[in-house]
Amino acid sequence: MLADLVVFAFWAMLPAYVPNNAAVLAGGGAPIDGGRTMGGRRLLGDGKTWRGTAVGTLAGFVLAQVLNLLAPAFVRLTGLSVPTFPLAAAFGLAFGAMLGDVTASFLKRRTGRERGAAFPVVDQLDFVAGALACTAVVDFGWFVDTFSLPVLGVVVVLTPVLHVGTNAVAYLLGLKEEPY
Repeated sequence: MLADLVVFAFWAMLPAYVPNNAAVLAGGGAPIDGGRTMGGRRLLGDGKTWRGTAVGTLAGFVLAQVLNLLAPAFVRLTGLSVPTFPLAAAFGLAFGAMLGDVTASFLKRRTGRERGAAFPVVDQLDFVAGALACTAVVDFGWFVDTFSLPVLGVVVVLTPVLHVGTNAVAYLLGLKEEPY
């Protein structure tokens, strides 16, 4: 059933969905690129900080552990299957999401886009690509068991919808300077 698949995919990706939002809330700190440039443009910019990356990774990792605690009750109450997160997979999803976002920032600078400028498709799926790739590296067995082709399909369709919606809300609340 499609609803079961959507719930499974959403649950599996939650530790990757949260880190970038947590990083924004942590805000500030030393930029990862240390102000360095390439071709006259910053490598990443002031928006990618060590503190944000650490807080985002920790938030996603902790959320995965909370989901592990909630999973048995959730399954009992709903009858729906959801994954649990081994430590390596929890880290891979959270850190990979941050790494994907940092990579997209690097690509934005290389293509002449300023901080906050729209980069369609990349903006919506950068952290997903990073999370999935990193998780596949650190816990390939769990990755293969969890992210079947149907689950990946739901993630690719669901994520942009969630991304645009949460960014619009963050913009309305004054947490972001742009609504995308």
